[in-house]
Amino acid sequence: MIRKPDFTRGEEAKRLLLIAAPLMAAYIAEFSMFLTTKLVVGSLGYKHLAAVGLGGSLSFEALVVTMGLLSITGVLAAQAEGAGRKAEAGHAARQGLIVAALLSIPLGALVWNLDAVMRWTGQDAEVAALAKPYLHVLSFFALPTLLFTVLRDFVAALSRTGPVMAITVAAVLVNWTLAEGLVHGRWFLPEMGIAGAGAAKVIVAWAMLAALTLYIWRKPALRGYGLFRARLRFDPAIVKVIFRLGLPIAGLVGVEAGLFSAVGLLSGIIGAEMLAAHQVLMGWIGIPFVIALGLAEAAMVRVAHGVGRGDPAGARQAGLVALGIGVAILTLMVAAPLLLAETITRIFISADDPGFEAVSGIVSQLMVIAAIFQVFDGAQAIMSRALRGVRDAYYPLWLGAFGYWALGVGGGWFLAFPMGLGGVGLWVGLAVGLIVTACLLTLRFLAITGRAAKVSSRAPAI
Repeated sequence: MIRKPDFTRGEEAKRLLLIAAPLMAAYIAEFSMFLTTKLVVGSLGYKHLAAVGLGGSLSFEALVVTMGLLSITGVLAAQAEGAGRKAEAGHAARQGLIVAALLSIPLGALVWNLDAVMRWTGQDAEVAALAKPYLHVLSFFALPTLLFTVLRDFVAALSRTGPVMAITVAAVLVNWTLAEGLVHGRWFLPEMGIAGAGAAKVIVAWAMLAALTLYIWRKPALRGYGLFRARLRFDPAIVKVIFRLGLPIAGLVGVEAGLFSAVGLLSGIIGAEMLAAHQVLMGWIGIPFVIALGLAEAAMVRVAHGVGRGDPAGARQAGLVALGIGVAILTLMVAAPLLLAETITRIFISADDPGFEAVSGIVSQLMVIAAIFQVFDGAQAIMSRALRGVRDAYYPLWLGAFGYWALGVGGGWFLAFPMGLGGVGLWVGLAVGLIVTACLLTLRFLAITGRAAKVSSRAPAI
């Protein structure tokens, strides 16, 4: 028989939103930092916007792949929390900090050399040259950002996401102030040009890490987890689990992030105007996506809690409630890009810029496609993270590889170049890839949790 969940759908929704609401606010704020950086640099010209937009996007996507691997520490902590084992939750986070420090070295080196990747992929030579000083400074954000990620996943696993929101929202203002000052030489700060945007991000990353560390250190309710009880000891068994489950998750995040990176790179081959338009479009698309991401992270925690307390039906319900809420919110947001395409372009590029008309025309044309697929983009984010909560890592990787790359990148390239549809073809392929992947991941979640829920014992079935 199918066992009833421990909570009703209404109770689950409340518990989910308690975690998700601060995370959504935090992710919107975090995304706002990328937007403000584009706004500050965009005043220098559309090629500067293209350089920081593409360089920042490639850096961020390399970062989120690494964060995908580290996210398994949040799953381990959440399952331990659901089972009432505080020491295990803290131990998982401690090992995550060690792994994060090690991974920051290759990540920083990769970001340093991304300008070479831009040249190898046929980007505008001026755009690649402009991105170089920005990337060289930005590469030093790897260590503080990855350490912050582990601590953020740890407090999220304990359903304590409020401080993450407060820290990230405050960071938006600090980031804008520093970027404006360091890029343009204002408020007695040195004028560094495009490199100043990277310096601002690095300073803010260290400040955010310090603030969250201080909160965890001083919060009495978190002392029982032993996160800072003794020196960090390397535990091969836990680290092995982190890599065994984290690598396929990183692979899934990589093929997802690679989809947008590939579309960005192919946009640059079409021309600088198309690349600038792509950055403007991503400026909007990121907003509904980070809202869905907050729900997705909360779904991962709630699903993992269900597994930890031996309630597989509750784990299934948590994922489906998150999906329903996410689809409802994103559907309500569909009208915004259709009505505000030119306005959104003006936010990033001055109307007096010689490339404004061309960029604005492309944005208006592609916003229709963007409005359609944003719902499915959010749905696939929620379902992929819900599957992490049940430690299902390998199957989603292959589903994502098929949907994102075979259909998304491959189909977009075919429509854009052999079929001659240009930017429209790229974005149609992007939409198809996201829609198909969202459907496949949802079916996978229904299948794996449906089997686990058909039990009568209290033992974890997932």
